[in-house]
Amino acid sequence: MMDVRRRRLRGLHINRIIPNVLTLLALAAGLSALRFGLREAWDHAVLAILVAGVLDGLDGRIARILKGASKFGAELDSLSDFLCFGVAPAFLLYLWALEDAGRFGWSLVLLVCICCALRLARFNTADEADEAALVDRNFFVGVPSPAGAGFVLLPLVLWLQTDAEVFRHPVTVGLFMLAGAGLMVSRLRTYSFKKIRIPEGWVLVTMLTVGLYLAMLVSVPWTTMTLTLIAYAATFPFSIRAYAKLTQKRASATVPEAGAEPVAKAEG
Repeated sequence: MMDVRRRRLRGLHINRIIPNVLTLLALAAGLSALRFGLREAWDHAVLAILVAGVLDGLDGRIARILKGASKFGAELDSLSDFLCFGVAPAFLLYLWALEDAGRFGWSLVLLVCICCALRLARFNTADEADEAALVDRNFFVGVPSPAGAGFVLLPLVLWLQTDAEVFRHPVTVGLFMLAGAGLMVSRLRTYSFKKIRIPEGWVLVTMLTVGLYLAMLVSVPWTTMTLTLIAYAATFPFSIRAYAKLTQKRASATVPEAGAEPVAKAEG
């Protein structure tokens, strides 16, 4: 038995470790956000969740590039996402604005966590028969958990920009938490952006744009995060329309042409 275990450890390829390390780093960032929240370092807490979101976006793509995707990695990623984008944002807002709201505030925390868990469970159990697979995974069903966490944290981000107490009011915070939680478990079709191919002539422009975006994210993080969420929300009408067109096109392709007679089965 010991020899078998040693062979398994020696046979573990580095490609399978790198994505899991990124996931663990994201998990550590989410836990650190809770620590910053307990110390009332709200800016550091939001930045920690932002780091977790970046790492979450990288681990899956690197796993596919290195061909290191595994069931273990998928389960670890879901557990990390639940803490980073469900538990951590909800508790930050509770510590920041809802602690004096009593049962109302705690109910919102529970709602965000539960909706995040349901969103991840639905995503993990989706198979080839799921509606999302009909359009080759170009769309998500509902808003992904990192984006949902962004909408939940938006009042805190706006408060960090403006210091306006209206964003810290329990009613304002509660509305954003309801919106973020609802988007995660909704049937809204949103772009997944996984299969976007950049035309050859636009590669340099795209790299310059990404570099400018990263520079803005470092220099003015709160404004950049707010504009990013607004731009993402602006894509919802387009994704709904695009999904409806694709499903209609595929449905019409499966319907036999008018006047066409069915082919008789050959008798054995």
